Amino acid sequence: MQHTAISELIDEFLAARAVRKPSAHTLSAYRRDLLLVLQQADPAPVTVSDLSPRVLRAAFARFAADRAPASVSRAWSSWNAFFTFLVTEGVVAGNPMPAVDKPRPVVLSPKPLRGEGTPEHLLRTVSVVDERQRDPWPERDVVVLALALCAGLRLSEMLALRVGSVAGRAGERRVEVAGKGGRPRTVPIEVGLDAAVGRYLDSRRVRFGRVPATAPLLVDRRGAPLQRGGLQYLVRSCYRRAGIGDRVPRGAQLHALRHTFATRLAEDGANASEIMRLLGHASLATSQSYIEVTAEQQRAAVQANRTNRVLRELT
Repeated sequence: MQHTAISELIDEFLAARAVRKPSAHTLSAYRRDLLLVLQQADPAPVTVSDLSPRVLRAAFARFAADRAPASVSRAWSSWNAFFTFLVTEGVVAGNPMPAVDKPRPVVLSPKPLRGEGTPEHLLRTVSVVDERQRDPWPERDVVVLALALCAGLRLSEMLALRVGSVAGRAGERRVEVAGKGGRPRTVPIEVGLDAAVGRYLDSRRVRFGRVPATAPLLVDRRGAPLQRGGLQYLVRSCYRRAGIGDRVPRGAQLHALRHTFATRLAEDGANASEIMRLLGHASLATSQSYIEVTAEQQRAAVQANRTNRVLRELT
């Protein structure tokens, strides 16, 4: 099988990955990473036997020239998963990727909403009907924000939710999440978020009739499943209506809400393991970053104390 065309092996790899039920976005990212690095190989490989460590190192060097470290690391992980699959299937004897360098992992700094009380102001503003909108639906908008602010869901996780994903008896309510990388998790939800979901579903029944448990939880104003672009636009429009555009870290958008959830967990004493489970992080280091940021903020607050400033002047 070493002489099977690489394109065919990539298709087989993606078919095997699809069994894990990753998002369509994840599968597309795998294919894109594999093909983009492949295009950098010289000479152009035809079969997997052409992909020696030397060829792969040169291809990754060209690929990395004008890309961010995070993009290079993701592509390396895609190729590592691809070769792991080929070894398991008996197509190749070993995985050459350990011979290919990759950037050191970078733990990104959390980007929560800025300003004390900003999340509460956002929710209160969006919960009120805005007559300037063509077809206002505050119940739907609030539940989108609340799923990120109060349960820490990612954009892709929200889109994958079904009506039946919110389940459990009173006092034990939870949301079943299809997490990143096919890692499912359960997030407990409190009375406030549960009530917001209930109000949204009631308003949806008024608009469109019966809502089966298997239906997508989030829909647009026509009743069709909400898509990635539509959800991003919805969040941006909520920020504009609340007048908090200057409090949203650049490039964060919906992720700023998830980061706010995690940061407040850390501020309220949650440890890294608890944050990891609730947020669905693959690495404990990512969860730890929220605690470290909180510690830095506390130190900055102590340093800003006027009495401390006087003591510094005396030394």
